Amino acid sequence: MRRRTLGTLVLLATICMVGVVLIQLSWLRHAQQVQREQVALQAEQQAQLDKQFNDRVTIALTDVTERILSITKDPSDLFDAVKQERPNYFAVTINDTIHPYLLEALLKQEFKRRNINDDFEYGIYDCFTDSIVYGNYVSLNDSAVADTARHSKLLKLNKDGHYFGVYFPRRTSSTWAAEQENTITWAYPAIVSLIMFAFFAYSLWVIIRQKRLDEMKNDFIGNMTHELKTPISTIALSSEVLSDPDIINEPERLRNYARIIHTENERLRQQVERVLQLATLDNSTTDLRRESVDMHAVIREVVKSFDLLMAERKGSFQLALDATIYSVTGDRVHLANALYNLVDNAVKYTKGPPIVRISTTLHGDSLRIAVADNGIGIKPEDLKHIFERFFRVHTGNVHDVKGFGLGLHYVAAIARAHGGKTTVNSKPGSGSTFTLDLPAAINTSTT
Repeated sequence: MRRRTLGTLVLLATICMVGVVLIQLSWLRHAQQVQREQVALQAEQQAQLDKQFNDRVTIALTDVTERILSITKDPSDLFDAVKQERPNYFAVTINDTIHPYLLEALLKQEFKRRNINDDFEYGIYDCFTDSIVYGNYVSLNDSAVADTARHSKLLKLNKDGHYFGVYFPRRTSSTWAAEQENTITWAYPAIVSLIMFAFFAYSLWVIIRQKRLDEMKNDFIGNMTHELKTPISTIALSSEVLSDPDIINEPERLRNYARIIHTENERLRQQVERVLQLATLDNSTTDLRRESVDMHAVIREVVKSFDLLMAERKGSFQLALDATIYSVTGDRVHLANALYNLVDNAVKYTKGPPIVRISTTLHGDSLRIAVADNGIGIKPEDLKHIFERFFRVHTGNVHDVKGFGLGLHYVAAIARAHGGKTTVNSKPGSGSTFTLDLPAAINTSTT
């Protein structure tokens, strides 16, 4: 897939995602507006019902007051005697106290006549004793037993004269309570949108990563083909020369071509070995041969294998093996290969005579092996990819560096397989320091 095609697909997918989110937000706002309108309509309807109920109660209590005046033969006229003190509490001013049973009978009769079927509780305030005399809890629909119903503490008003109060405990009203906005919960849409975005981001990450891996794989195949083709061609050409019977008369020339074949064969072997290392990375955790490994001895063996190359490059090694515990439990072959890769990179990525410093120290329970060089260094943007498979740092003017981008990935994989880690510290032009931390085998090491 071309970069332009991938970019177009990503752009279209992003536009679709943004469109879906915008449509969802628009739908949610519309749904919320509709619900608000429904809540407002319901509140208005409830307010009308409450007003009708309050009017009926007021009329009923007014009639009860008139009947009380008639029974007591009180000629006075109580103007505006009924007051609604709370949404479900009414107070009625009277001239004198009244017997609770008489008041209950009048209230029940008048409420039934007015089709008021809500349970109520009544109480009478006696100004002589400055106390409320409770009457009873009345259930017109037999929804509660009067003798067992829990009485409420009736509100005591700031009045000087006699009055009785009627309380409707089962009735509430939105017109007296603080309005609470009933909004649509955003939790479900938010969760769905988050999952959708996460899936989109993950898919995009996978596509870009696969694209990058595909490009790196193509570079690897091209590089490997070139690296394998060159020694094969050289060996074929040298073999053709050696097939000439007259070459036996030129022993020096014969030795030169034999040396060329040996060198190119060794080069070919190393390239194949690197490819085999890649094939065994996934199984390194299960195929490791666990044994006590003297890492100082491994370091010296790896350094010795570079004697000829360092002599040709006029380079040198500096060893500072200061760790008092230098044994680890692991696979000697893989550990040697990992260390070889670090040293090989230190030598390859140096323009002038390479100076490689290898040191060992103890950091807690870990043996730290540091390989420092005076090479070209690594750019900060490449450091985060340095241990990825097939990744190769652009070497600028250094064009003679060969490789597949597998060495450092192999080192990191082997370190993880042994319970350790690999880190790097580098600046362009100032060399690099690769650190290999491995769990030290404290019980098997010697000082």
